[in-house]
Amino acid sequence: MAEKHNLKNPAVKRILQEFKEMQSNPSHDYISLPLEENIFEWQFAIRGPRDTEFEGGIYHGRIQLPSEYPFKPPSFMLLTPSGRFETQTKICLSISNHHPEHWQPSWSVRTALVALIAFMPTNPNGALGSLNYKKEDRHALAIKSREAPPKFGTPERQRLIDEIHEYMLSKSSPVPEGGPSQVSEEQSNTEKAETLVNLQNPEPLPAGEGIQDEAGDRIIEEQEYPVNANPNLAGVEVSMANTSSVPINQLLHKSDAMVQNLKSETRAQKPDDRLFTLAAIGLTIAIVVLLLKKFVKSTEPGAVFMDES
Repeated sequence: MAEKHNLKNPAVKRILQEFKEMQSNPSHDYISLPLEENIFEWQFAIRGPRDTEFEGGIYHGRIQLPSEYPFKPPSFMLLTPSGRFETQTKICLSISNHHPEHWQPSWSVRTALVALIAFMPTNPNGALGSLNYKKEDRHALAIKSREAPPKFGTPERQRLIDEIHEYMLSKSSPVPEGGPSQVSEEQSNTEKAETLVNLQNPEPLPAGEGIQDEAGDRIIEEQEYPVNANPNLAGVEVSMANTSSVPINQLLHKSDAMVQNLKSETRAQKPDDRLFTLAAIGLTIAIVVLLLKKFVKSTEPGAVFMDES
């Protein structure tokens, strides 16, 4: 293969080195081969990760290396339906050309395939080219993926795809009959408890930071911003993030307590209203008494004579 290409080209030299390395150190979890006429295009197949709904599945795809490789990242496209990625669509990963700012020249085709396997059981989070099928549907697609290789491209590509499929069938174990392995009830309860603790005490993720996947690649996640509800009648702000993890009976108990507080405040205000009312009545009575006294004095005989003199 080396005789057909310009070895002075850094990208060609690097690609041939990677091809030689993968041939000398093959893996049962994946295989990737370049086209003879175009070594910048590779056909690959990966085995579904163990203990997941993808276990036993054989997933074919295509890698397109740029002319500036390895200084620019490749693009990835899946050809086998998996329920995790769309087919014949360039998928968005931190190791793909959708995020060139995260690509490192030290990474290789092998690194990318290992990372792709690690991405399979992760949450898609609405990424471009991602799907979120149910586990049962993904398990059914894993079984179907072994029946025949996908049809794609020219006869040369198809021959390479068929060769890769036969290799993967000979190396991979069959799909488990019972479907994806189930998590024990104790472990599930533990995870739920940990999730509840994380929701009640969330740790903010700095903007632009990512988490590490099993292959050591950065998975960029969208930063979440807290959303607060409008203030209630008592002037207390209720955070959606805080109430989402609180049981409904606790929320009802809290709201009953708030209502009781409002009622007690209302009851506390009633004596003051009564005092004002009594004071107003008393003042009115006093004024009436004074007017009556003045009227009585003005009607007495002595008072009339005094006015005439």
